Amino acid sequence: MVDVATQPSLLPILDAARIRELDKRHVLHSWSAQNAIDPVPIMAASGVRFTDDTGTTYIDFTSQLVNVNIGYQHPRLVAAIAEQAGRLTTISPAMANDMRSEAARAIAEIAPDGMNMVFFTNGGAEANENAIRMARLHTGRHKVLAAYRSYHGATHGAITLTGDPRRFGSEPGIPGVVHFFGPYLYRSPFHASTEHQEGERALAHLREVLQVEGPHTIAAIILETIVGTNGILVPPDGYLQGVRDLCDEFGIMLIADEVMAGFARAGEWFAINHWGVVPDLITFAKGVNSGYVPLGGVVLSDAIAGSFMDTPYPGGLTYSGHPLATASAVASIAIMREEGIVEHARDLGERVIGPRLRALAEQHPSVGEVRGLGVFWALELVSDRAARTPLTAEQMGQVAAACKAAGMWPFIAGNRVHVVPPCVITDVEFAEGAAALAAGLAVADSFGAARD
Repeated sequence: MVDVATQPSLLPILDAARIRELDKRHVLHSWSAQNAIDPVPIMAASGVRFTDDTGTTYIDFTSQLVNVNIGYQHPRLVAAIAEQAGRLTTISPAMANDMRSEAARAIAEIAPDGMNMVFFTNGGAEANENAIRMARLHTGRHKVLAAYRSYHGATHGAITLTGDPRRFGSEPGIPGVVHFFGPYLYRSPFHASTEHQEGERALAHLREVLQVEGPHTIAAIILETIVGTNGILVPPDGYLQGVRDLCDEFGIMLIADEVMAGFARAGEWFAINHWGVVPDLITFAKGVNSGYVPLGGVVLSDAIAGSFMDTPYPGGLTYSGHPLATASAVASIAIMREEGIVEHARDLGERVIGPRLRALAEQHPSVGEVRGLGVFWALELVSDRAARTPLTAEQMGQVAAACKAAGMWPFIAGNRVHVVPPCVITDVEFAEGAAALAAGLAVADSFGAARD
């Protein structure tokens, strides 16, 4: 056996100029016109900060893609991945493996009662693809309902489920997907004036869609428990229970997409726990191991899992339950438990983030609305509060530039700044990032916002 310690490293060390050169020449970046972008080389990261090729360090209010929940380079998680690499790097999904089994047990333990089996994928899009397949096979029905304000992934089925404009370039998509409007009081499609009214009218709309589509043809309703990239839309109390009731009435499966909202992000293991609603399938990824190794999956109810006890499940992935990925999930869940990260995220949202963002809204007339839970928040920016006129993409670019100049990297989505730092952020670190956010909001104010 080769003594690794005596061998030279196979990994080159590239300077920033070489990184940029190779990136421009060889890497096709997602969602981008390649000539219009200049990706920033990231040279190092730790905790809630990363450092670019100029040596500038930013506090990260994006968690990259809202997935680095545990923070960068957590030493125990890095050590666990290295330990597993020394034990066993890969194994077929047809085999049993200790880390795969333990990860499934740990995830089932934090899932609602009656959900005891896990199918592993490489990410959230694949999780949603398999969840709708499971629902269709279990029910013998074909149609799937999904919200217009949603994002479920970029594979062919998942992008069809997605309601936002990112689906346009991939259409026509898979057959059988029907979209509906979910609750969004600030820009209500139902002309509601209260959260309760918005929830009731959204449920009435959903019932009408079910009726005109034929409930007996519908396998599942899939929804992001808290809508993520489309606005961090926290559902009104009672809405998710109402969707659950509709599903029960018509024999439809409820799929909770927890890819972004799960694993401490909303101050619970799964965001749906805030409302005590039990879905039939839960999809997860991102925060399960903070993206240290690609991993996602589906948690199945016992009833749906029963459909595949004597009949084969017609799906699979070469890297389903990959040992390095599942080992990182085992370690991540253990760290979250031992360090109280879920509880910290919940407390921080209630005690620090929510109050600080609402105070910023009082000080800055460009803030139309503040909403969120845990470490999962959004500020909707407008040029006129009364008319709720969204800031333009160009204006939001100037807001982002001001935040970066002040030392914070922001998450910009439409006319919103999403406040989604790693869930381990401290009070002091959040205050630092919020001060930089205030610099961005001062720029937003200059675009003509007027107080109510």
